Amino acid sequence: MTSPDRRTKLTLAAAFRVFVRQPSPWIIATLFVGALIARIWMGDWQLTDALVPVIMLALFPLVEWIIHVCVLHWRPRRIGRLTIDSLLARKHREHHTDPREIPLIFIPWQTFLWLLPALVAIALLVFPRPALGLTFLLVLGVLGLNYEWTHYLVHTDYQPTSRLYKAVRRNHRLHHFKNEHYWFTVTSSGTADRVLHTYPDPGKTPNSPTAKALHSAA
Repeated sequence: MTSPDRRTKLTLAAAFRVFVRQPSPWIIATLFVGALIARIWMGDWQLTDALVPVIMLALFPLVEWIIHVCVLHWRPRRIGRLTIDSLLARKHREHHTDPREIPLIFIPWQTFLWLLPALVAIALLVFPRPALGLTFLLVLGVLGLNYEWTHYLVHTDYQPTSRLYKAVRRNHRLHHFKNEHYWFTVTSSGTADRVLHTYPDPGKTPNSPTAKALHSAA
């Protein structure tokens, strides 16, 4: 007798229980809660506070694409005896090798040791008002949690029901299992990919022999 498809057994609740055991969602949630408390305490609400989330949401697919291509798919480079190869790039190569390994799906916790101070510095120094910088951090926390949850869920056996999430899941799995040179967006259904010409017809795109071994010789 054929065994039932195990993919149909994973519920969102079961997936969430695994999700909350990972460090990066807690770190991002701490950033979100801290920014929310500070933002409410500071007040100074203005029209620009409403514009920040709109602009960030519109730009996020492009930022996501740039990070994926330029940081995560960074090819190690040697300068003399020095090899330039970040932890994020190394862990992402491991992620492509084993896309189902749960810890490798998430942003490495060590990354936040420099990323959080950098984001706080941007919030305080780049924005004209401290309150507006806190709005930036608040929205970034929401986007970050959504990124981690979406990326994690795509790599589980959870079967989506919504049309949008089906498209998101399909595109990211094409990136991992068909050709790593395309389909770089993760939380949207190919928005930046369409603009930047990395959204080809899957039926006309060859399978890449290096999808699970980034930068290896074909």
